[in-house]
Amino acid sequence: MVASVLGAGVAAGLLLMACGLRRIPRGQPRRQTAALTREQVTRLAACLAMAAAVGLLTRWPVGAVLAGVAVWTLPRLLGADRAQQRAMARTEAVASWAEMLRDNLSAAAGLEQAIIAAAAVPPAAIRDEVTQLAAALRAGVPAPEALAAFRQALADPTADLVVRALAQAAHRQASKLADLLTELAEVARKRTSVRLRVAAGRARVRTSARVVTVTTIVFAVGLVALNRPYLAAYDDATGQLVLLLIGGLFAAGFAGLTRLGRVGDTPTPVRASVDIREPS
Repeated sequence: MVASVLGAGVAAGLLLMACGLRRIPRGQPRRQTAALTREQVTRLAACLAMAAAVGLLTRWPVGAVLAGVAVWTLPRLLGADRAQQRAMARTEAVASWAEMLRDNLSAAAGLEQAIIAAAAVPPAAIRDEVTQLAAALRAGVPAPEALAAFRQALADPTADLVVRALAQAAHRQASKLADLLTELAEVARKRTSVRLRVAAGRARVRTSARVVTVTTIVFAVGLVALNRPYLAAYDDATGQLVLLLIGGLFAAGFAGLTRLGRVGDTPTPVRASVDIREPS
């Protein structure tokens, strides 16, 4: 048990060292390192408590590690797909932001002023990114560099289209940018509706994955609690290696179930009917 805890501490230390040595590319704004949220602290405490309980009950170091990993990862499998919900919210926010830019272009003196004006009341899902973009423009950062950093921060296919149009308009004052922003906003909302339909179709797969996962866990816990002599073969070092292999196979199976129920990116074909380039 002590060896497993020390091993976990060494792994965490190496991970923190790798994060500290990581360099930020030139031109990309440095982000403040966020502290652990209350939810993450609670999950970490639950992982450590479960690992300690399983280790004391079974005397299996591998079992303790597997139990802690299960407590950390299973809520993502059994719970709602928060990443998918966040992605759809960001895509919808990009559509709203494009419409805000379109409305501000007529009243603002230029593209940069329109972006700064839109940052006054940004959509909630992309508030931080839009605020950083406006702050970079106020600080005198060239619009193409600020837009490139904004594009990397969002990492959204629809945002790439909007930023590409804005970057081209920054080089040449285009009069049809407002029409293109309107079309891109419609594309973003169509993409969101498609992902909603796909998510509804994947709901049955996610339900089946939850049933399989819960059944497997209940069966394993029942064996440990009700028929301990049946699992005596895992008490020695060879048994622990076999248990590690079995745990890896189950982890791969759970990961496969998660991927089956996950909604990937569903690109919507874009046929831009508006060209932002001025006629020569």
